[in-house]
Amino acid sequence: MDEHLRAMSRRRQAAHAELLDRDSAVYRAFLELERTAFADGALPKKAKELIAVGISVVVNCESCMQWHIEQAARAGATEQEVLEAVEVAIEMGGGPATAHARFALTVMASVFAPEDPQ
Repeated sequence: MDEHLRAMSRRRQAAHAELLDRDSAVYRAFLELERTAFADGALPKKAKELIAVGISVVVNCESCMQWHIEQAARAGATEQEVLEAVEVAIEMGGGPATAHARFALTVMASVFAPEDPQ
């Protein structure tokens, strides 16, 4: 994982911890909303994460792209499935989404990199 992605993960984890330490009722409610929204239902978690990948690209939320690509992979999405979610985002978002997709490709390269045998 490149340093930019590691730094983004550290900032997200630090903010998460701080909001919990501050006992933010709104943040706790958001976490519950997230758990509910991404739980398996008529659509499995993997499909929901792929939808979130596409939305993240269209709205150009780099932290969201990183989180949802990682979560999609953990839910069993393949690199090709994530790519197709990014491609749908490009179609829906046009030129700007095509530019935003560059970051998604960087995240994908990190998430789906072959394991280092060492």
